[in-house]
Amino acid sequence: MPFESQVPAPQPAHARPGRKLGPIADTVGSSHRAWLEHARDSYLASGLTLNELGLRVLLAKSKLSELLRGLGRYPRWEVIHRLSVELKMPVSPLYRLWRQAALDAQKTYEWVQRSSDKAALATPHSHPPVAHEPFRRTVEGDYRRYAQAFLTDASRDAAVDDTFDILWLSWNSALASPDIRRYAWKILRATVMAKTPHLDGRPELGSAVFDTVAISRLTGLAERAEQMTESLCLFRAIGRLPDNLQDVMVLRHLCGNTVEKTSALLGVPPPTVRSDERHAVRVIFPPPESEGPIE
Repeated sequence: MPFESQVPAPQPAHARPGRKLGPIADTVGSSHRAWLEHARDSYLASGLTLNELGLRVLLAKSKLSELLRGLGRYPRWEVIHRLSVELKMPVSPLYRLWRQAALDAQKTYEWVQRSSDKAALATPHSHPPVAHEPFRRTVEGDYRRYAQAFLTDASRDAAVDDTFDILWLSWNSALASPDIRRYAWKILRATVMAKTPHLDGRPELGSAVFDTVAISRLTGLAERAEQMTESLCLFRAIGRLPDNLQDVMVLRHLCGNTVEKTSALLGVPPPTVRSDERHAVRVIFPPPESEGPIE
């Protein structure tokens, strides 16, 4: 199986003395959370206490705790860079995710530049793991087509780029997972959904109607309007499906992938894809109720 995991799962870190690190604050945005979760994981795996790590990154224990929970002001890159060095986190993907989260937090480009100028001089360019780039080349086009069903072009590209940066940060965990393809797909879906407009808690696929093959082949305005109305209803129905059924329908019917290609992208067996597709079709187009015996 391509990209099959090759290393055993990491052992849990030994319990450390002191107060347990609190959870990430509910107010933390999705782009901030994307890199913060991996910084926390790296800290928990390091075996260091907050006090020990704070001494190394020149940050008070209370401020370090706030940083790792997403409390207070958004942190400057100089601090995150020192943290990445001590926790042995790859700098390049971490910086890109930190920068995007800073902009999402309404920080200006000037603030981002001032915050990272000094650290940038001492930051060597890091290279992704050997298997990361071949994997990216294999799936990137399909990831962009999936994201296109939910997002505008700019948001689509940002979501896919963030996906591969998050995958780089968590590459060891990906290798230890049962299937790298499934692990990476979960990152993609979470990243795309975080950027997707939602209605009543479910993602909207409305923008995808303009990219369907059926509409592009229609020339008459009346035909286009009729088809668009039908497609919008269909997309709303797909948006209400459970996650696994929704992904199969998007990949199969909006992206035009075969069962085998969909299976490879999701990291699930082909029979699972066929079963999910059948189930989704029954949900979207329920069979008519039986009229019962005629008296």
